[in-house]
Amino acid sequence: MATPVLTAAGMRAAEQAVIASGVPEYELMERAGAAAAEIIWRAGGLRDTLVLCGPGNNGGDGFVIARLLRARGVPVRVAALGDSRTSSAIQARAAWAGPVEAFNDAEPAAQLVDALFGTGLARELDDGIAAQLHDLVGMASHSYAIDLPSGVETDSGALLSPVPHFGMGIALGALKPAHLLFPAADRMTRLVCADIGIAANSSICRLAPPSVYAPGTEAHKYSRGLVAVVGGEMAGASLLASHAAARSGAGMVRRIAADAYIGGPDAIVTDFAKTATEVEHSLQDKRLAVVLVGPGLGRNKDAQARLDVVLKSGHPLVLDADALNILGEIGIAHLPQQAILTPHEAEFTRLFDQLPGSKIDRALDAARRSRCVVVYKGAGTVIAAPDGRAAVASHGSSWLSTAGTGDVLAGIVASRLAVMRDGFQAACEAVWLHGEAARRAGAAFIADDLIERLPEAIASRL
Repeated sequence: MATPVLTAAGMRAAEQAVIASGVPEYELMERAGAAAAEIIWRAGGLRDTLVLCGPGNNGGDGFVIARLLRARGVPVRVAALGDSRTSSAIQARAAWAGPVEAFNDAEPAAQLVDALFGTGLARELDDGIAAQLHDLVGMASHSYAIDLPSGVETDSGALLSPVPHFGMGIALGALKPAHLLFPAADRMTRLVCADIGIAANSSICRLAPPSVYAPGTEAHKYSRGLVAVVGGEMAGASLLASHAAARSGAGMVRRIAADAYIGGPDAIVTDFAKTATEVEHSLQDKRLAVVLVGPGLGRNKDAQARLDVVLKSGHPLVLDADALNILGEIGIAHLPQQAILTPHEAEFTRLFDQLPGSKIDRALDAARRSRCVVVYKGAGTVIAAPDGRAAVASHGSSWLSTAGTGDVLAGIVASRLAVMRDGFQAACEAVWLHGEAARRAGAAFIADDLIERLPEAIASRL
């Protein structure tokens, strides 16, 4: 099941809806503190614990956590950044009824709970606060960030101040963009979401593992989807994409090649098409389910002519690599609706310039402008649809930063689109399968190794 993601404003609205239904604000704080305390208790047991409390409601959550852990026999100390300022935080502090140390004077403990500032922080921390937090986290064997690490901007994942690495992030009520977007996502080794009884409805979600279905008994190669990969001057890239498409569910793959290279799996059919006219002829096959163009295409006039033929072919399209670079020069107005675009950061900027907002905001804006599904690649890949849906992939393998892995992803996207004919769902499945294949490939793999792991990744979701 996909986990919804709420912005700071979305979370405030969800909380206000619960309060408007008759639940007191302090009851929500008790729920949040109880849920977080349970998680910390299960992870840390009776280790001595220091809870850092800020002046707002995040600090109030911290006081509830401290009280409930102490009730379980955990040796707990609390250090606060001055007085509590909200009515609920003041009530939680009074219920703690224990000593409160000054934050600047706090000594380390085996467990550190950061409840200084959570969702909604909009400014950097004072240097002294940031340094003390960094030192206390560094000296703890276990560390927990309540809702978000202090110093993180909720909606963008930006670091407003230097932020230490926490062992666990405990999201309250719903995930926030910063739990999934980098660099903030990299500051939490593990992430859990605590249910506090809030209805978190959102068109943005964390990418979930797909349910993949085996072909039916009546299936044949054309019903499963015929994918064409239009190549250009670099044979290797189009071969990687073709091989990946063949390994991820398509019934048949044809590589429409400008090169004279013969190689790769024998199951992949190669059409040699030196000119755009020959490409056009190959694309007249009405059995084609999807056409992928870009990997190895090149950026010369011949490549532009080949791309122009593809754009006018009328087939569902996946555009990657050089196809996106050419579009960055000629403009996205040439795009047919409902294509899938798979840009990395530089390609995205060429296509859409410097769009404002978070990576999620930029991906959604690009999807609306282009009327296409956009797979905005990189750390924290975002898949966005023109209708406002978005999914964020969390914690992909850093070993994917090697040549050819983007070509492999493009091939998987084309294959999944050929199988199901739904662009957003196909892109989501492809990104998940790509990441799972990388996880199974381990360390220091190359793109070819990634392809060999694709059947295992698919089998894990049948």
